[in-house]
Amino acid sequence: MFQNTKRIILRSLLIIFFYLNTSQAEVIKKFQISGNDRISNETLILFSEVKIGENINENNLNEIIKKLYETSFFEDIKVEFENNILFINVSENPLIQSLVIEGIKKKSVVENIKKIINQKEKSSFVKNKIKEDQNRMLNILKANGYYFAKIDTKIKNNDNNTVDIIYNVQLGDKAVIKNIKFVGNKVFKDNKLRKVIASEEARFWKIISQKKTLDIQRIMFDEKLLKNFYRNSGYFNVIINSSYAQVIENKYFEIIFNIDAGKKYYFNNFELNLPDEYDKNDFIKLTELFDKLKFKPYSFNRIEKILDQIDEVALNKNYEFVSATYNESIVDDNKINLIINLKDTEKFYVEKVNIFGNNITSERVIRNKLLTDEGDPYNEILVNKSYNNIRGLGLFKSVETDEDTNDIKKTKVLNIKVEEKPTGEIFAGAGTGTNGSSLSFGVSENNYLGEGIKLGTNFSVTDDTIRLKFFMNEPNFKNTEKSFNRGFQRSENDFLTKYGYKTEKTGYNFGTSYEQFDDIFFSPTFSNYYEKITTNSNASSQKKKQEGNYLDFLLNYDLTLNKLNQNFNPSDGFKFKFSQELPIYSDDYTLINSIDYTNYFQTSGGAIFSVGAYLSTANSITSEDARITKRIFIPSRKLRGFEPGKIGPKDGNDYIGGNYGTSFNIASTLPGIFTEVQDLDLSFFFDAANVWGVDYSSTIDENSKIRSATGVALDWFTPIGPLSISYSLPITKNSTDVTETVRFNIGTTF
Repeated sequence: MFQNTKRIILRSLLIIFFYLNTSQAEVIKKFQISGNDRISNETLILFSEVKIGENINENNLNEIIKKLYETSFFEDIKVEFENNILFINVSENPLIQSLVIEGIKKKSVVENIKKIINQKEKSSFVKNKIKEDQNRMLNILKANGYYFAKIDTKIKNNDNNTVDIIYNVQLGDKAVIKNIKFVGNKVFKDNKLRKVIASEEARFWKIISQKKTLDIQRIMFDEKLLKNFYRNSGYFNVIINSSYAQVIENKYFEIIFNIDAGKKYYFNNFELNLPDEYDKNDFIKLTELFDKLKFKPYSFNRIEKILDQIDEVALNKNYEFVSATYNESIVDDNKINLIINLKDTEKFYVEKVNIFGNNITSERVIRNKLLTDEGDPYNEILVNKSYNNIRGLGLFKSVETDEDTNDIKKTKVLNIKVEEKPTGEIFAGAGTGTNGSSLSFGVSENNYLGEGIKLGTNFSVTDDTIRLKFFMNEPNFKNTEKSFNRGFQRSENDFLTKYGYKTEKTGYNFGTSYEQFDDIFFSPTFSNYYEKITTNSNASSQKKKQEGNYLDFLLNYDLTLNKLNQNFNPSDGFKFKFSQELPIYSDDYTLINSIDYTNYFQTSGGAIFSVGAYLSTANSITSEDARITKRIFIPSRKLRGFEPGKIGPKDGNDYIGGNYGTSFNIASTLPGIFTEVQDLDLSFFFDAANVWGVDYSSTIDENSKIRSATGVALDWFTPIGPLSISYSLPITKNSTDVTETVRFNIGTTF
């Protein structure tokens, strides 16, 4: 009986609930719209998303109000339903008649602001979006360095239900980076780390540099650069704990990077896994590379060398559809085993290559760097190399890539999105030292006409010389992988006081450069010069014989093998360069040859050693004497302990250089010696060199004794530029040589 009663009660409740709901949900038979001016009745009804004949209840009314507010057309909305009539009364938002941004002179910034804010001219004004738009504007201004900007907004109401929005921007001073600090277990000195990142400390000479202003996105990029640098130096588990900017002195910013370098790791064992059908003998060079890298500090750059070797084998042996992956595992606390797996990939073809974002740069410049083209078999190796080639142009802030795959057609579409960066540069430099003072200035553009063409000019002055140079370089001349460069230069060297002669030289050059083989670069250049030599009354008779005008048409070429791990501050690898100057037509046919070799390696303790050798010759092909301006002088950087140019053969009191010159150099840099002083590097060196050989007089002393010196050098990055001091002790010398115990130079180039 109880169960029956329970069922009756439940049925009654359900009937009542159904009745109530059906009684509330009535049918719309008519719309009554009011208050609208610009928005038509039909459009308003469309926005409400209800129709005649539909049922409606209280929830529906609330939903209508919500949808109408979402349009941003209305300031106030009332919706009622009575006698099957839906009443909608609205108050329209004013129309934005004009939007003015005051206080910003740069048109590009104003345009960027107008693109990202919600409020637009001729659109509806929404009061609660003003604050959001102000924040968006401030973000744009911060990206341009104005972190202290303020915005006052005025709304002017007009008679015709329109408004004028006036944003008054007070830019304030640019957010300048005064200090960049690195804290934590950072291992490297601050000076070295500052050279790694993109952000720069403000200095008075960096007049137009954008890198001295605060940019949060750039700081995030700096983190990546730092992490890559540490990992390439062996610190596999480096962590950038934090990076932040803080206001100092109420107008500057200080950027602080908190770094935990962790342990230094070394390569241990290498393993290469190949598909069964691959010939292991094809990869024998890879095994040799493994042997060389074993126990060397971990470096992703070194892993890239391995992958490059795999790429080379794959391409040479027609392994077109191959993919390489690698796994790293830590053993024995600080050693890393590397396992490389090669596998065949499914055969796909490149259907299309899309390029986006190149508003200035010609698409041809980008396509010239592609190693695969539309219709070619898809090769992951070549595709990735192509992407890296584009990044290597130096024209873009970022290069993003993705691929659309069609599994049915077995095709891929390559999408390349680039973000261009400013390519104009200005630099200046100044220096002083025991050898005199110097000043330099230059301007360059690295993407002229959007064709990736580099052109510029530089001017330099020292105590003895004045040089002016114009240059232009097309990296992909006529859609080839060869560059075409040309230049004009004018120089004056006043050595009347020092060496009894003066030269004036004017001419032009043109040539090319390209990678002949892997890491082997060939750079031939033709040059045509007019040179005038004058002497004073104190010059020797032999020098006076060379007084006059000279015309040269020359072929110069360099052949360079570059195996350095990085061109800036290398710590591993070597560079070998052979140069030759061949006279095609000359008033004195002199053949000049030079060889320059340097090898770097790093010990487990972090010390970087370098060993270098240099040899240069200058010989007249005819019976004429070699011109004094073509004779060999040892570069000052290759022989410390002696005044530059004041060793070797002498004509009277003047040093005249020789037909032959050579040097041998050993140096080591010891990190972490001065823990209390930042940005201070200590190095020890041994230099040995000699200049000998005189072809125009048998009476001149051409002592062939080797000159040598050893010493210590300090390199310190001061607020006004790098300071270099060396203290040298000559070991072997000739009685006619002029020694130099202390040498210093201070200045910078930017």
